[in-house]
Amino acid sequence: MIAKISITKVSLVLITVFLLFSTLALAKDDKNVVIYLRDDVYDDYMTFLAGRDPSEINSFVGPKIRRDVVDMVIAQQALKLGGYEKTFSYKVGKVNFRNTKLIEQGELLISFDSYWLADALRIQYDVFISDPVIRKGEYFAGIFANPDHVEVFKIKNLVDLRNLTAVSTPRWATDWHTLQNLNLKELFLEDEWLSQLRMVHLKWADFMLMPLMPSLDNHYRLGNIDLKAVPNIAIVLDDSRHFVISRNHPDGEVAFKALQIGLKELRKQQRIKRAYIEAGFIPDLTKTQVINQELVEKIN
Repeated sequence: MIAKISITKVSLVLITVFLLFSTLALAKDDKNVVIYLRDDVYDDYMTFLAGRDPSEINSFVGPKIRRDVVDMVIAQQALKLGGYEKTFSYKVGKVNFRNTKLIEQGELLISFDSYWLADALRIQYDVFISDPVIRKGEYFAGIFANPDHVEVFKIKNLVDLRNLTAVSTPRWATDWHTLQNLNLKELFLEDEWLSQLRMVHLKWADFMLMPLMPSLDNHYRLGNIDLKAVPNIAIVLDDSRHFVISRNHPDGEVAFKALQIGLKELRKQQRIKRAYIEAGFIPDLTKTQVINQELVEKIN
């Protein structure tokens, strides 16, 4: 009996060791990387792809296309062009996943949501910063408000805008500085993106800046939140946007090299700017009034 028990224990130990090493081997050979996303971005991304592989996308005209979705596709195309072959899976949630801490700690490889250069430089010792995906002067935001907020939709120029209130966060340095320079009636500080949406929906703040999304008629809905952009008016945000890759992730250096190679090739083929134009993120400036353009040029 004792002998049988001993053999059984030895067998269990051997099986445990075998499973442990098998698990480690699988982890080492894992070809999948987990990315964290807001659920609304994920839903729009999947709707736009409609079953296609991101590398197959040549046209950025389609349902649910928006800046966040273009970012995701461009990042994956660049990585693949540069020779990075791993696939990506997604964990989604109802919060704004900037994931800065996870990237700094090396638990997240890359943010598919591009960063303002001003924000990326704050964490430059923990991340690689890519070449710009949206160059300075190419980022135009809409003035989004509750569709029933009549006063917002009456604005025609910068003077009108200065009678209104807005909400943002200093964590997004470029957004915050842009709004500060507009000399608004009041600028509310709220760090959580979802809370910003609610404040504008409830008219506690008159407006917020969001990327233009003409495929949705510049009409953003999330649950009971309903916001719409003032037609034919935009704000230029005076900074460039970049992808950031963790220096502390095991794949960080190889992924960054691949990304840079891919972005250079996409830029050479003129596919990056064209993607944002096709998505409507860069508007037709013959039909859109950029009401702070002169202010930005004066500051620079």
